[in-house]
Amino acid sequence: MNSNALPKVVGLGPVSSEIVAPVLGDQLIYIENPTSDDLLVAQGAIVRAAFKFDKSVFDSMPNLKVIARTGVGTELVDLDAASERGIPVVTTPGSNSMAVAEGAFAHILHLTKRLGPLTKLVANGNWNERTSYPVGDLAEQTLGIIGYGRIGVRVSAIATSFGMKVIAFDPYANIVPEIKASSLTDLLSKANVITLHLPLSEETRGMIGEEQISQMKDGVILVNCSRGALIDLDAAFAALVSGKIGGVGLDVFDPEPPEHHVLFDHENVVLTPHVMGLSKQATFATLTMAAQGVRDLLTLNIEKSFEAIPNPKNIKIQNDRSNK
Repeated sequence: MNSNALPKVVGLGPVSSEIVAPVLGDQLIYIENPTSDDLLVAQGAIVRAAFKFDKSVFDSMPNLKVIARTGVGTELVDLDAASERGIPVVTTPGSNSMAVAEGAFAHILHLTKRLGPLTKLVANGNWNERTSYPVGDLAEQTLGIIGYGRIGVRVSAIATSFGMKVIAFDPYANIVPEIKASSLTDLLSKANVITLHLPLSEETRGMIGEEQISQMKDGVILVNCSRGALIDLDAAFAALVSGKIGGVGLDVFDPEPPEHHVLFDHENVVLTPHVMGLSKQATFATLTMAAQGVRDLLTLNIEKSFEAIPNPKNIKIQNDRSNK
């Protein structure tokens, strides 16, 4: 077959051809750095999480048949535009769950063991001040997990190996009774460490604010590797200053990249630029999974199955290959 007649798939984000091209195979042509002419003819798109796929992008791709977005969030994809055009949006759940879980726990360890201020203390020659920064423990402490999906379950397993007690709250997940918190307030009042692992929605936006922080234990550690808008940073900073919160770890921000916030300067804060889910293994897995989704939809023509869906609005396919 003439290669010019083969369907074209573009990468937006960027997306490495070294990873995805072998997965797409010889029935599709992959273009890593597409031009406007490439977008016009492309039938598939593999899109990195930070890429905003709005109506203008849809308009520039009139032949598009499928979008595969790395990760599970779709807030940067105009789902209404996708629905109007009948374009399924493939996500890659589970592909980076372990990486995010490890990243969240890295934040927890960093803050509990005071690695930030102790590093500066040694570097600045202030050895004699080392007892000014008491080092905490994880064993026998209670970890509260808000959002008990793939990542939350993995965080729970890591915490258990450290001898922590685990409680979890998620109104939509099946949680074993032994660790299930009866309510968000119940979890907030019992946990020494709190980590967030849930999607951003109108229900969850700003869910950790002044009222919720007031329900927490004194000195609690708060970690967010989920979505930046879940936490009110002004309220969190006030609680840091008062000592109500003992440490804050953030891998996510609203917006991204964020404007500087005074909380960023506090010594009991650790910040990473939304990379905890971008480990080498996770990046390979999520791009592979996204490419598999595009390949299957374009070469097997399985999009016909969506004709049976009564309400196709906001079509989203979860590709669960790596989560067995």
